[in-house]
Amino acid sequence: MAFDVAAVRGLFPALGDGWVHLDAPAGMQVPEQVATAVSTALRAPVSGPGGIFPASQRAEAIVDAARRALADLVGADPAGVVLGPNSAVLLQRLADGLGDGWMIGDGVVVSRLDHPSNVVCWQRAAQRSGTQVRWAEVDIETCELPAWQYQDLVDERTKVVAVTAASGAVGTRPDVRQIAEIAAAHDALVVVDASAAAPFLPLDITATGADVLALNASAWGGPPVGALVFRDPAMIDQLPSAALEPGWRGPDRLELGPHAYPLLAGLVSSVDYLAGLDDAAAGPRRERLLTSLSSVKAYQAGLLANLTGGLRRLRNVMVIGDAMRRVPSMAFTVNGVKAVDAIEHLAEQGVCAFADPGTHGVFAVLGVGEVGGAVRVGLTHYTNTYEVDQLLRAVAALT
Repeated sequence: MAFDVAAVRGLFPALGDGWVHLDAPAGMQVPEQVATAVSTALRAPVSGPGGIFPASQRAEAIVDAARRALADLVGADPAGVVLGPNSAVLLQRLADGLGDGWMIGDGVVVSRLDHPSNVVCWQRAAQRSGTQVRWAEVDIETCELPAWQYQDLVDERTKVVAVTAASGAVGTRPDVRQIAEIAAAHDALVVVDASAAAPFLPLDITATGADVLALNASAWGGPPVGALVFRDPAMIDQLPSAALEPGWRGPDRLELGPHAYPLLAGLVSSVDYLAGLDDAAAGPRRERLLTSLSSVKAYQAGLLANLTGGLRRLRNVMVIGDAMRRVPSMAFTVNGVKAVDAIEHLAEQGVCAFADPGTHGVFAVLGVGEVGGAVRVGLTHYTNTYEVDQLLRAVAALT
């Protein structure tokens, strides 16, 4: 396997600004090939689908290519790929459709580890139907999400178990497969937010046990496009239609209004970018994705270990969580320094990072807000050891 970070950095024009971009929680920067694909599609004649003329056929080809690209990314059937503006919109659409059939006494299970997009939609649907919401809690020392607790949380009235494949806040990767097996024993639908995992891990929807995977392309350098991927495409036709034409079948049932065809062209290019991260990858795109993302996983593990170890050696710095399995996202606090002041200092040193006030999700459980919030950073495909060292030097100046 051959992952060359210097070659990868050359794919990103935005890195010429001189900043250290550790702002991956807001999405990666965009590779040149993705920007080119979007601009090329904007210049080409593209119409709505359903016509017999080339511009209409081009639109249909772009949508089909986008479905196939995401299916390759997660090992799914293209017929089960629903496209939309982002995963939050699509998850709300799914929750609205499913929630219409719930009754008092039914339940949903959400987790403290998840992004609000995979929590709030289920809370809203439950509130409308009188459905009970149960919470899976994190270990406050490690930020692990123990799978055993789902034995008590899931029962025969549970309709949905919503969980993340990886936390974009603290990096934890829960045992989704074990959680899914518990849910499946009670016929509960398993909805997994894979947005934070997709840029760094080879994914297989069948292996995870998920019924639905949610994705955001901006997480891996793609355009602002999201998707829901159904393991069984037939399930889509069992859901209430959200389309303008209620009689539509397949993914069209959950796709509201026309597609942003240039962005979908960029989506295809972004998956091709992922497939080419290892220059030794060969074969069909699915095989190249598995090879490339395995190389990314190995590279990021070393980089993350250096960053985590460096931060823990600094006085007055606390790294939040210590999960055994994780993606390269993390949060930390600096004793006596508010997060907003810390990121202002980091910006003065040329480092992009975010401050989290600690009012939601795992940070609220840990009481991070009481110490002035947490600094959040995320490594990317183009992060190198020099940038990690630059962050460590900047944080050291605060302690």
